[in-house]
Amino acid sequence: MEPVESVTPADIDWPAQIARWQASGLSAAEFCKQHQLSYHRFIYWKRKLSNSDVGRSSKVGGFVRVVSSGSGNTPSFPESGLTLVLPGGIQLKGLHEGNVALLGQILAQL
Repeated sequence: MEPVESVTPADIDWPAQIARWQASGLSAAEFCKQHQLSYHRFIYWKRKLSNSDVGRSSKVGGFVRVVSSGSGNTPSFPESGLTLVLPGGIQLKGLHEGNVALLGQILAQL
């Protein structure tokens, strides 16, 4: 009788397994059962890969121009510009139409 090679979690190509699951149309639990994968480890890798830089690169982002309709109900912004407060307490002050491109460059570095 020949020894059976066991597959360790480190041997599994998780990105490929996640891609196969997405194409399968199965629930994660059913996919794991059919492919003899640990459901908990599958979920761990699914979350890890969805939070990776690779996952983020496919997301679309950008700025949207906001134009005042001129109605009396629209609040006016201070002449000093807008302030953008980011998580962690970072504040970007003095934002206006003339420095939106610079703001995009700054946010791309964060």
